[in-house]
Amino acid sequence: MRIGVDIGGTKTDAVAIDADGGILHQVRLGTGYGADAVLNTAVDAVNRVAALAGIPVREADSVGVGVPGRVDTVHGTVTHAVNLGVQGLDLGDLLSSRLGVHVHIENDVNAAALGVYHLLETEGWPDANDHSMAYLNLGTGLAAGIVVAGGLWRGSRGTAGEIGHIPVDPAGPLCPCGQRGCLELMASGSAITRQWPTDHPMPAQHLFEAAEAGDESAILVRSRLLDNVASAVRVLVLTVDVDLVVIGGGISSLGAPLIDGIRSVLAERATESPFLASLELADRVRLVPGGFPSAAIGAAYAGVRAQGSVTVA
Repeated sequence: MRIGVDIGGTKTDAVAIDADGGILHQVRLGTGYGADAVLNTAVDAVNRVAALAGIPVREADSVGVGVPGRVDTVHGTVTHAVNLGVQGLDLGDLLSSRLGVHVHIENDVNAAALGVYHLLETEGWPDANDHSMAYLNLGTGLAAGIVVAGGLWRGSRGTAGEIGHIPVDPAGPLCPCGQRGCLELMASGSAITRQWPTDHPMPAQHLFEAAEAGDESAILVRSRLLDNVASAVRVLVLTVDVDLVVIGGGISSLGAPLIDGIRSVLAERATESPFLASLELADRVRLVPGGFPSAAIGAAYAGVRAQGSVTVA
């Protein structure tokens, strides 16, 4: 049995999976805020899911944790996890000490990428280990995790997939990273919030509903969002030439209106460029199934697959 934990800004999911990747048990807890709360929640989540499985944590084949922020996977440290109130935390060592078993720490988007890749394997993706995939996370921000031949492609400094900080508008708004007009500011939950102020609990859904109802401002913001998400897909294919780009994150819950809109933009661009047409971009993009705990499942595999990660010097 493997245990995986996904620590989010408001909730923490933990799963226990069997040798074939099937979910045996699942637990969801509120995360809390600050280093102590994050640590205690993770410990509680692992202990609870292990108890449901009826085995001691120490007997798990692997324990992995996905967490936002900058993660040093070698030392298990987490920095700049702003949404969690964590500036610096030796999460791996602290969890390993509390749980009595080695705990591998992974960036949450990379963990989700591994989880989605595993899903493709179980769905019978032909020769999955010979293929490549990018997981495009559309949440508060925008980032991607890239899996090549079954292992994470981190790049030389661990920043592979940080396409949200590619500037697409030099005259655009200032990004927290210090650049202007980054892709993340055009295609993310924060982009919707900035351009479509609303008290609705689900701003993206409200935006799409208003656009569908004919609101011209909403139509403009929706069009800009779809154009820039399509650009993110294009960037991933043109830089890594992945076989698939799988979209997840909070905005992916829009479902068909989102994926149909992205494919429509990609198809339209293909009519204007024989080169883009040859890449068949619209056929390479899909959504993560709703409710699939990709980051928790990926975290369960992260410790096992860590040695299979691909690093480009």
